[in-house]
Amino acid sequence: MKLTEADRLCIPVPFFHCFGCSLGTMASVSVGATMVPIVEFNPRVVLQTVEAEKCTGLHGVPTMFIAELNLDDFDQYDLSSLRTGIMAGSTCPIEVMKSVVNKMGITEITITYGQTESSPGITMTRTDDPIELRVSSVGRALPKVEVKIVDPATGEEVPRGMQGELCSRGYHVMKGYYNNPEATEQAIDTEGWLHTGDLAVMDERGYCKITGRLKDMIIRGGENIYPREIEEFLYEHPAIVDVQVLGVPDQKYGEEVAAWIILKAGETLTEKELIEYCKGKISFHKIPRYIQFTDAYPMTASGKIQKYKLRQQTLDLLTERTK
Repeated sequence: MKLTEADRLCIPVPFFHCFGCSLGTMASVSVGATMVPIVEFNPRVVLQTVEAEKCTGLHGVPTMFIAELNLDDFDQYDLSSLRTGIMAGSTCPIEVMKSVVNKMGITEITITYGQTESSPGITMTRTDDPIELRVSSVGRALPKVEVKIVDPATGEEVPRGMQGELCSRGYHVMKGYYNNPEATEQAIDTEGWLHTGDLAVMDERGYCKITGRLKDMIIRGGENIYPREIEEFLYEHPAIVDVQVLGVPDQKYGEEVAAWIILKAGETLTEKELIEYCKGKISFHKIPRYIQFTDAYPMTASGKIQKYKLRQQTLDLLTERTK
């Protein structure tokens, strides 16, 4: 982030989570930067604080940035002091990253990828990376950190440009899960590699793109479908502010695609209109079979969307329809 003692970092992510703790408080202490904490996330309070405190950095998970960008009075806030920050915690949609750069003016925004088990960073974009890499990838390995992409079935490293599971090794990997050696053995292999459970592609320069979660992959009629691809496509629709795609059981195909969508304020969109929008642009089997519009997603205290709850809500709705 090129953080220095001259920076003022607004931290709306919770301190009990590795994002707020490691990438917020500890990062600030390491260089003597000013910490500007938000006690409880509120998008309007965040922008008011950035303006009042002339913050140069702003952290957040994607849902936080989305909420800030879509305030009805967004244009009224002076965000000209912003320079840098981190978007992390869950998959960072490309369209959201572009809006953070172009509308919020955070021209040096970075993405950090990792998980708590890697304390928490594995890869990161740099402030001087080309903009196309900063909005479309999660960067390259941090210093003294190893990264490789392996075939989930065989554990063998795959060629650059091929999708597989992202694994990492180095000083940052945890010793293990507390009092749970079985779970530790599943996560960290005998050579010290942490298996993240995330699907990714690494290019020739070492830049990684996260393409999905192994456990979130949808298998419809024998076809592997990755929710991230469909989500990125639907984010481009002018009426959509946020979207979550998941799989639900289906007797005929094994699984079907479901999409939960939040619309921008004042916008309208029907299920039929969305399906028409998809036709001819994405493969037929990737078009969501079930579409549900909502105002909010179930979330953890650290701002992560709980897809398992959305999946259960989808099943409950389908059960109601068949009664």
